[in-house]
Amino acid sequence: MPRPQDVVFPRRRERTEDRRKEGEHRKLLDEFFDHSTLLAVSRLVNRGQFDAVDYPISTGKEGGVFRATKGAEYRAVKIYRIGNTVFRHLPPYALDALRRETSVRNFGGLIFAWTRREHTILGRLTEAGVRVPRPYGHFRNVLVMEFIGSPDGVAAPRLVDVTVDDPAALYEDLVTQIGRMARDARLVHGDLSPYNILWHEGHTVLIDVAQAVPAEHPEAPRLMERDIGNFAKFLGRLGFEVEPAEFLEAAGGKTLGPPAAEA
Repeated sequence: MPRPQDVVFPRRRERTEDRRKEGEHRKLLDEFFDHSTLLAVSRLVNRGQFDAVDYPISTGKEGGVFRATKGAEYRAVKIYRIGNTVFRHLPPYALDALRRETSVRNFGGLIFAWTRREHTILGRLTEAGVRVPRPYGHFRNVLVMEFIGSPDGVAAPRLVDVTVDDPAALYEDLVTQIGRMARDARLVHGDLSPYNILWHEGHTVLIDVAQAVPAEHPEAPRLMERDIGNFAKFLGRLGFEVEPAEFLEAAGGKTLGPPAAEA
């Protein structure tokens, strides 16, 4: 059984590029991976979810996403930091929903519940045909997902960081993905922007879905209207003009909201 510290940025790598990145990011071991997180990572390794964590794809105050190796393939490992930072920017409706789903009130327990919630929502979206990373497993504050990127392990960029050659095709893609989320999965993302959509092989991949709300939630219409408005502006800057109301209807905005009261 490998020691917990040996499965994060392992010392022996087969690729020169991996060794270089290992050196650059080894300092994150002490900064990011506390003892509890290392034990969670080790548990997932023992379950066969992945062999080792390679290096970070993106990190922030709330946590980060790391590339991991499983045999000849790659996976994405998302790790939330244990603490209250994750919840500082959450809207009240999201935090209320989380607290209704768990009896735990301490920050560690809420982080574990948040991780489990994201895993569940990703599974629901996958079943509905929404293009998201497929969830593979989770334990405590660690979530294992499909790696979105090239076969040689280069992670897909965020939509905000790429040049879009065909904004009209992007619009149609967004209508399809957001529409499947609303109509088929009966969920609204609630925080959708070019910063939390990946661009992979000419298509969008939705990420960061833990704060999604059911389509019947009273806040769902307002949240989807805001998401759509953000993307209407983004598309306008790319030279593709679309009215937010038209975009909203095309993506299933009229199917949202609480069920009508029976007569």
